Amino acid sequence: MNLPDLFAEDIVREGALTRRTLERVPEGRHDWKPHEKSMALGHLTKMIAGMPSWLSMIVAEDDFDLNPPGGGSSFGQEMKTTQDLLDALDKGVESARTALAGTTEEHLIKPWRLLVAGNVVSEKPRHEMIRDSINHLSHHRGQLTVYLRLNDVPVPSIYGPSADDQRF
Repeated sequence: MNLPDLFAEDIVREGALTRRTLERVPEGRHDWKPHEKSMALGHLTKMIAGMPSWLSMIVAEDDFDLNPPGGGSSFGQEMKTTQDLLDALDKGVESARTALAGTTEEHLIKPWRLLVAGNVVSEKPRHEMIRDSINHLSHHRGQLTVYLRLNDVPVPSIYGPSADDQRF
């Protein structure tokens, strides 16, 4: 199996696990935070739903600026409903799968850069950025399960059973 196929399998699997978690997000709680230093639930869920689309961007583009000079939003559409989150997630997983199906290992060895206000903050081979993005998705999905618990929402099973979901 080559790297593009491996990453495609990973994002499809992680996408399904992420969907299970996003399906449970309570609507109307976008501003809720467990602590003043924490990100708001709405920001966290929007980021999680959009993360799979990062993979297609890493394949197609040479860099991405989180805060481009001259301003402008780097994170697209508003997501207010659970369905908006799920639609964005599904679209991102599909775009990632398609981009990975159309690339090569040679391309994934080429460098990719993350910028902030025009300054390079990270430069690594694309395959490392893709792996980091999948891990980053898992990290924030775990964070979301804590938010769910604190809102008395049943936590889904992900890699094994949860106290609320014994499907394994």
